[in-house]
Order: sequence, then structure tokens, then C-alpha cells
Amino acid sequence: MVQRLRSLEGGTPRRPVILKLVCLLAAIHAPARLPAQNAPPAAPGVLEVTSALGARFYSLPDEKGLVAAAQQNLAADPKNPELLLKLAQAQVAVWQDREAVATCTRAMAVSPPNADLYTERGHRELPLREFTRARDDLNRAVALNPKKMDAYYHLGLARYFLGEFDRAAEAFRHAVDLAPDTDERINSSNWLYASLRRANRQAEAEKALAWLTPETTNTAAHTRFYLNLLRFFQGSLPESQAVPPEPPAGNTDTEAELVFDTVAYGVGNWHLYHNDAAGAQDYFRRIAKGHVWITWGFIGAETELIRGHAGPSVPPR
Repeated sequence: MVQRLRSLEGGTPRRPVILKLVCLLAAIHAPARLPAQNAPPAAPGVLEVTSALGARFYSLPDEKGLVAAAQQNLAADPKNPELLLKLAQAQVAVWQDREAVATCTRAMAVSPPNADLYTERGHRELPLREFTRARDDLNRAVALNPKKMDAYYHLGLARYFLGEFDRAAEAFRHAVDLAPDTDERINSSNWLYASLRRANRQAEAEKALAWLTPETTNTAAHTRFYLNLLRFFQGSLPESQAVPPEPPAGNTDTEAELVFDTVAYGVGNWHLYHNDAAGAQDYFRRIAKGHVWITWGFIGAETELIRGHAGPSVPPR
């Protein structure tokens, strides 16, 4: 789901530069950064994070020199907010989330407080498994702009990954209410449903999907797998049709892994709701075999394996 960042809050005489920052932030504000080569790096880039299961996650190599070029441009004017955000854009493209967080922090030092930068930094802290920091940043974002849908969406994720399911549901409900279109409503409804079910609020969870009818359609192609997941939750689509094919060993199709991780995590959760811990853990372990460690489904599966004391991570695909 590509988030569209809106105008920065806080007055400043440098309005043309700030407006350019909005455009740059919009370009980098996507939850899944899928490189053109759609393949895990043959040689790892920079170590970004080591999970609680012992897995070490790396950025992609800067094969096209995008980060190097952005750094070179910034060197001539190191306090230029526009160039800082261009560097963050390059870093995100190769999964350098830790570096992008640092770059956002540098941009904050030369810009007035605004919800967009707090949302961006909080977003990038989530793949680093820094959920508490992300929650703090995203709380600041919604305080600065209570109408910012994508801030509530990522705040919901931070709370969800922390196990704060009631509070996560509160944030996702705001995201659903503020959704500008059906695609965004589908995406947020998926996580609202999951949060309510994990909070043992089944009746509310079912009500949260009541707006979804057989006629509801997605516009963006990538929303189709979220829509299938919601139909599975409603009982109108069987599990065998909802879950896409699992990427094979040696998979090089990052998009296929993203889709599988997203749906498999939701279906794994469904098994948890129905007291099938073994079935849920099987899904979570299959997701954790992959290499796309930045997706919400991957992070969710890893978090569940940790909660379930499932032992060391499984061998990668």
C-alpha cells in the first residue's frame, strides 16, 4: 500500500523547500520496497538488524550506485532538507532502513516539527523491530495531525507488533475511517480485524468487515490479496483459494514472496483464532524461510514465533 503524504505541518519561511519534501516523502513512503531485480542479494549489503530468533537481516547491495550518488550530492550541502530526503529515498530502495531512520533524524534537525517526518521515521523503525520507538514517533505524528491516515495505520502496526491489540484496533479504526478510497479501507480493515480477534473481540471484528460485500472490488492490483484474505475471514473464500502458492526454494521473485507472506500470515492468525496453534506455527515458519524481511507479514510471523517460543529460525528458502 503506497501511502500519499500530505502537507507538512508547522509554518516556515522556506515553503518551496518544504513542499518539495512532501513530494520526496511520498515517493519513499511505501511499506514494501521491491527492487527491480526481485532477488535476494548474492552477497549481503549492510547488516540492518538481528532478530530475536537469531536471524541476521541485510540491506541489498547498492548495485546501481543510488545511495552513493545521493551521498555525494548531499556532501556539497549537508543541511539541505531536500537532499537529505533524496538520500533517504535511495536508502529505502535498497532496504537500508537503519540508515534511512538516521537520515530522517537529520532532516528533523533542519525542519520544523511535522507529522510527515515522524510518520516516515516511525515507518522505517518497524522493519528494524524497534516497535517502541516507532510507536513513540507515530504517536507524535497523530498528535501533530489527527487526520493523517497513514500515521494511524503504522501506529496500529507498532502497537500490534508490541502485543497491544486493543490499542492497535483503536489506531486501525481511525485508519479505516480516514481511508480515502476502497483500497486503503481494505488494507486497514485487514489489520483492524486481526487486532480485534487477537483482543478477543470477535463480534466487533466481524462487524468491522460488514461493509465488505460481494460487489466490493479493489483498484490497485496489489490490494487483491488483502481482499481475498478478508473474504476468507468472512467465510466466502476457502483457504485453498485464498493462500497463493508458496515460493519455492531458491525463489528470486520478491513480489511473489510479499503476496505469500501477507496472506499466509493472515491465515496463520485465523488458525490461532480457532485454537489450532500447530497449524498457525506451520504457516509462520513457512513465512520465516523467506528473505523479504521488511514485509509486515514476515515481521508478524517472526513476532508470533517469538511469542510461541518456537526456537531458532528455520533454514531459509
